[in-house]
Amino acid sequence: MARFSRADALKQLLAHPLVPVFYHPDVAHAQQIVQACYNGGIRVFEFTNRGAQAFDVFTQLQSFVQTNCPEMLLGIGTIYEGEEAQRFIQAGADFVVQPVTTESVAHACKHTDVAWLPGAMTLNEIYRAHQLGADVVKVFPGNTVGPSYIKAVRGPLPDVSLMVTGGVEPTEESIGEWLGAGVQAVGIGSQLFKGDAGAEALTAKVAGLVQFIQQRAQQ
Repeated sequence: MARFSRADALKQLLAHPLVPVFYHPDVAHAQQIVQACYNGGIRVFEFTNRGAQAFDVFTQLQSFVQTNCPEMLLGIGTIYEGEEAQRFIQAGADFVVQPVTTESVAHACKHTDVAWLPGAMTLNEIYRAHQLGADVVKVFPGNTVGPSYIKAVRGPLPDVSLMVTGGVEPTEESIGEWLGAGVQAVGIGSQLFKGDAGAEALTAKVAGLVQFIQQRAQQ
């Protein structure tokens, strides 16, 4: 089961709003990526359910995180139905992320006190996810709507916590623009890992972005 309660997971996410989004079928490589991100200051990591090996890799990755990255939340993404969510929660998922919003996943997360981040895009979808009990609503795909859309959403929905995924570049400019538009967190996928320059380079890249976000929050 999850090591963190729903409330604690949400608190951790809001305090550490940069969330890598990653999948790889090789356990050793996935462990290396997670460790490099952790060394750079990442405390919330989303492993996606996008391959046949996802469950086995996630299970081993969760054990690795407990031993080597004790302050990190490891969640599962790309979940569609409650049975999927329950399976990964039993394997230790600290939060569940969806590209869509389904009531069965909402129920599974609520029943097990695990943070739920469903995906939505339109105002109706965002509001419905909020009504169903979303801790944070993931606006996806972000590159389709842009930061200006988030600013517009903030008018009628000022109190809904939002995370954007898709369209976030691993640069201070891009992250600053999204946070400035009103999201509480940003998810970065392939752009963060592009080039595969090695663990030390990834740690350095992540550390710079984490420091930028921390300094920005203090201003």
